[in-house]
Amino acid sequence: MTDTPGNSRTPRLGEIGLDNFAPYLMNRIMGRYNADLRQQTDTMGLTTPKMRALAVLSVVDGLLIRELAVYAVVELSTLSRALDQLETKALLRRAPDSTDNRATRVYITPAGREAFEAHWPAMARAYEAMFENIPDSERHAFVSTLQKILGNIRIHDF
Repeated sequence: MTDTPGNSRTPRLGEIGLDNFAPYLMNRIMGRYNADLRQQTDTMGLTTPKMRALAVLSVVDGLLIRELAVYAVVELSTLSRALDQLETKALLRRAPDSTDNRATRVYITPAGREAFEAHWPAMARAYEAMFENIPDSERHAFVSTLQKILGNIRIHDF
């Protein structure tokens, strides 16, 4: 164990164990979820960053690019390339922000919404598979806990 202020013993990862370490479990879960969806996105010519951008914009349209990067959990440089390609395919459009000409907002187009809606059933199935044999009460408690964790660690207001 290591010493930390206010706590003379912090357990080491080996003592906690990977199966009890939440960040490890979350990474495993999301890795599996993304791998399951990658096959479908590949057949549609969409990468994970592109699909994440379309998914977010289908719910919260007109975001600033920097906000979209946070919501989609994609590095800004990677997102920028993805947005270029999505715009070329007319799946989204960019426009200057009305209050700051240096900032750009991103909007999903009808074709982009259609592309996302074609992918949604696979996302919904993968989501439901994660919660198979888990009662709704546990699912709701789990999601509530994740929301609290995000609130504890996030650095943005959203």
